[in-house]
Amino acid sequence: MPQYLSPGVYVEELDGGARPIEGVGTAVAAFVGLAARGPFNEPTLVTNWTQFVNTFGEFIEGSYLAHAVYGYFQNGGGIAYIVRIGSENDGPQPSARAELGAGDGKQLPYRVQALETGPAGNDYSIEIQHPEGEGASDDAFTIVVKRGNKVEETFPDLTVKRGKQNAATVVNAQSKLIRLEEVSSGAAVERPARGTVPLAGGNASAAPDRVEAADYVGDVANRTGFGALEAIDEVTMLAVPDLSAAYEQGHLNGEGFQAVQLAMIAHCELMGDRMAILDPPPNMNAQQIREWRVDSAGYDTKYGALYWPRIKVLDPLSGQNIFVPPSGHLAGLWARTDTERGVHKAPANDVIRGAISLELNITKNEQDLLNPEGINCIRAFPGRGIRVWGARTLSSDPAWKYINVRRLFNYLEKSIQINTDWVVFEPNDRDLWAKIRRTIAGFLVMEWRKGALFGSTPDEAYYVKCDDETNPAEGISLGQVVCEIGVAPVKPAEFVIFRLQQLEGGVSLVAE
Repeated sequence: MPQYLSPGVYVEELDGGARPIEGVGTAVAAFVGLAARGPFNEPTLVTNWTQFVNTFGEFIEGSYLAHAVYGYFQNGGGIAYIVRIGSENDGPQPSARAELGAGDGKQLPYRVQALETGPAGNDYSIEIQHPEGEGASDDAFTIVVKRGNKVEETFPDLTVKRGKQNAATVVNAQSKLIRLEEVSSGAAVERPARGTVPLAGGNASAAPDRVEAADYVGDVANRTGFGALEAIDEVTMLAVPDLSAAYEQGHLNGEGFQAVQLAMIAHCELMGDRMAILDPPPNMNAQQIREWRVDSAGYDTKYGALYWPRIKVLDPLSGQNIFVPPSGHLAGLWARTDTERGVHKAPANDVIRGAISLELNITKNEQDLLNPEGINCIRAFPGRGIRVWGARTLSSDPAWKYINVRRLFNYLEKSIQINTDWVVFEPNDRDLWAKIRRTIAGFLVMEWRKGALFGSTPDEAYYVKCDDETNPAEGISLGQVVCEIGVAPVKPAEFVIFRLQQLEGGVSLVAE
């Protein structure tokens, strides 16, 4: 307490007691897979498709990662972490290059090559300019490096002769984008002809020749695979779309496929604040996916969801339509639902943007077999597009049957955990218990008003208990303060039933 030793007016700021709880983010996806370039095994934040392309490149053969990330942003995703698996030893990527001829059928003086490997070099072009005017040397020229229409580097007053301004010497010493090579050396070298020459031939290497389950799972200590994501608290969704690519190409067998998905589930259960969006094996009909789910995989978790069948999208790499695993598009749809309605809304009965068709159009009778097993079907409806028609987890526990219930609890738990650090080391007495009750109740009443909790009054929607009963003397002696919270989550109207009854007779109208 302050000491007052002289007359005067003093102002003190008092603790208001309850402290507001701010809800945490619920729509942060993590994708693990193969990319054309970028850092290996380093979770990298991207917030749009352009950032992903600049860091990891575009679509490559033998990988679904780029398709998944594109579908994520297309469907409403806003924040994602990308983990590129593999290593520098997976194989070289050809660099884009061009030949700078002297013109008029003369010899080829120079060859230019992009320093950046892969398809990114195809964006560059080289413009050759000759000096003009009286006294201009016929050995001098300027080389301009452009990316699209933007000038990136300029090297003026170059010469084909040996000396300080020798073209190859100057460019290779200063350029951060290209390397210039003399095809023929010595005095016979001529300057390249005027004009613009595009670089071409920069191709991304395809997927590595061998990808094992351990590459996806990684190691927490070494921060590899999705093990590296344990250090990223913001992640709420995990997808590994390239698991399907590895299975299709024979890099993984059925057991390897399931081993990675089991590791995804274990990761999410361990973290307790995220869910795994699982892709189905390719080329399965309704009976086969049910047998795989029930008899082979047998997953039982409230931290995972499975979607089937695969969706058809445009592949910019080939210009053809291809089937891709749906996890990336579904992660975007989850994010869109969170933004438009809230995490308490089941992410279902919404259109999947970018989906042209499905690998298999199923019937209602077929879904009757799949839905009880936790297989969330994607269906095409005439005049209504391609929609998600399921919202279940893979849990056998009825309390955790629905995706939105599990995600709502993840949101509530993490929001309360992060925003109650101020309680630690406070005097453990009734005043503290009352502050805790007011803080939690203030947060939950706001969630009830948003429609996240069931009940016509707050008392029906939740309760907060932190008193002598939850905090006996023995617990206080151990330094514990216990607050018991109960909430009634809203659950989706999965089965809408209208009961119609035929009535006999009619209504008599009596004229006045």
